This record gives sequence, structure tokens and C-alpha cells, in this order.
Amino acid sequence: MSNEAVTVELRGNQGDVVDFTVDDGTGISAGSIMHLLDPRTAVKSSATLNTEYFAGIAATDKEAGDGSTNLGCYTNGIFNCRVDGSSAVSAGQLLAISGSNILALASDDTIENHGKIVGKAMEDVASSTAETIEVAIGMR
Repeated sequence: MSNEAVTVELRGNQGDVVDFTVDDGTGISAGSIMHLLDPRTAVKSSATLNTEYFAGIAATDKEAGDGSTNLGCYTNGIFNCRVDGSSAVSAGQLLAISGSNILALASDDTIENHGKIVGKAMEDVASSTAETIEVAIGMR
């Protein structure tokens, strides 16, 4: 895959890892941005902006077909994340999932629905510029 988040700083209890059910047949790279499904299941992000509920960031690699159906996800820390640049982002603004390992500025509706917020931008991004920035996940 590409654009996986890179750990800058784990906060809380070593990133406050939460265990989720995952599909045995799916390979997941460490650093993948994961979204939540029922019941307590995490899958790789893929949707358009503001439609997926954030579960966490995959803490380890998971090989497809390895027999494992559990994966820990970081829920608290600072990570270098790819931002799509469709609109300018200022440090302190909230971000949501915008595609496969991609974040973008959260809409007003998403901000009211905290479950879709990935975290807070720690750096600015100019409009029309896709770049990797620090994001404090778990910060709302």
C-alpha cells in the first residue's frame, strides 16, 4: 500500500492500542488508517471525505491469510499523515478520512459527529498541495 502514517510520538499508554477484529484474508500494512465497522471490526480506509468512522492506525503489519483475525490500532499519538490538499488546512483544524490512508479537512457536519474525526493538524497545508504533515490522533 502507500501513504501509511508514520509514528512520531506515542502518547498515553504506548499509543493506547485497541484490539479490533480484522479479516484473515486481508493484508494490512503497519501505519494504515483504519475505519470502524460493527461489531468492533476495523478495515483499511478507502471512502470519500467524511464518510468513515475512525478506528485507529494499524500498529503492526498483518499478512493476508496468516490465520490472524485480530489487529491492534493506535488511538493516541502524533503521526505523519498524508493530507489531500483539496483545501487549505491550518494547524489546529480537525481532519477526517478522505481515502486510502489520506486525510482532509473535516466538514462542519463531521466535526459535530466526533467519531469521524481522526485528529488535529499540527501543521499548515496550502490549498492544492498534497503533503505529509503531523496529526495528533485522538485530539478533538
